[in-house]
Amino acid sequence: MFSQDDDFLAEVNHRQDKQIKFSGVIYAHKLRVTVGDCVRDLEIIAKTAYAE
Repeated sequence: MFSQDDDFLAEVNHRQDKQIKFSGVIYAHKLRVTVGDCVRDLEIIAKTAYAE
């Protein structure tokens, strides 16, 4: 999952603390990364990531 929501990171931390399985989160700060950079980087991740 991709998110730019700071509050979502609290949910991620909660799941890690409770050892609840989840696929993972790719986070980018809204003001530090352009939309174009996000799209480019997400495409690279999608092409190189394992389906697991």
